[in-house]
Amino acid sequence: MWIHPFIAQLPFSQLNCILHADIFPPSLRLGSIAPNFKAETTTGPIDFHEFIGDKWVVLFSHPEDYTPVCTTELLEPEFTKRGVKLIGLSANTIESHGGWIKDIDEISGSKLAFPIIGDKERKVAYAYDMLDHQDITNVDSKGIAFTIRSVFIIDPKKTIRLILSYPASTGRNTAEVLRVVDSLQTGDKHRITTPINWIPGDDVIVHPSVKNEEAKTLFPEFRIVKPYLRFTPLPKDQTSANV
Repeated sequence: MWIHPFIAQLPFSQLNCILHADIFPPSLRLGSIAPNFKAETTTGPIDFHEFIGDKWVVLFSHPEDYTPVCTTELLEPEFTKRGVKLIGLSANTIESHGGWIKDIDEISGSKLAFPIIGDKERKVAYAYDMLDHQDITNVDSKGIAFTIRSVFIIDPKKTIRLILSYPASTGRNTAEVLRVVDSLQTGDKHRITTPINWIPGDDVIVHPSVKNEEAKTLFPEFRIVKPYLRFTPLPKDQTSANV
């Protein structure tokens, strides 16, 4: 039986309880309901599902405050324009986050407004399987694993729509996360899917659930490449990127 290093370092009494209580979190997959939690953040305490409300949310983790890669990653405005809430997580205290945010504001030239969760005990990180099992240097002073760079896109129904995991040494591609947000929001609205390397304004694919007769009404300019592959124009101003 494989045991995560974070769990293995607990005192025997706690470890024994965990192993016999069947409380390991279930594996999260696309379509899973995002686990709810209560946590302290830089903007005050939250209940995560209440925080989501009726919005899209991007939840993402950082290995630690005051690290060079993390400090360049936190870019907010384009997500806000699309009605997407951002919420970060780092395995440090709220007090540590406060000083780090000042550095981020100085470097980015903007004012960071979204909350960052203080997850020093890794409770949220463990629930979302964000802990590092690869990089033996990505640990705190006690040797307990820090988080990797995880990304979760969660829709207003609290459903996980995207999961990405980056190693601690590699900064995220913010443009790709934003592209997926545009794809998901536009797809839900227009009953389309998006092909490889799609960006807003490119042709899209008519969803397989839309029959040809209905497609003639919804997408007058659609074209059939194969019976299972039908493209249609969708101007950028009809996508969620029209902000």
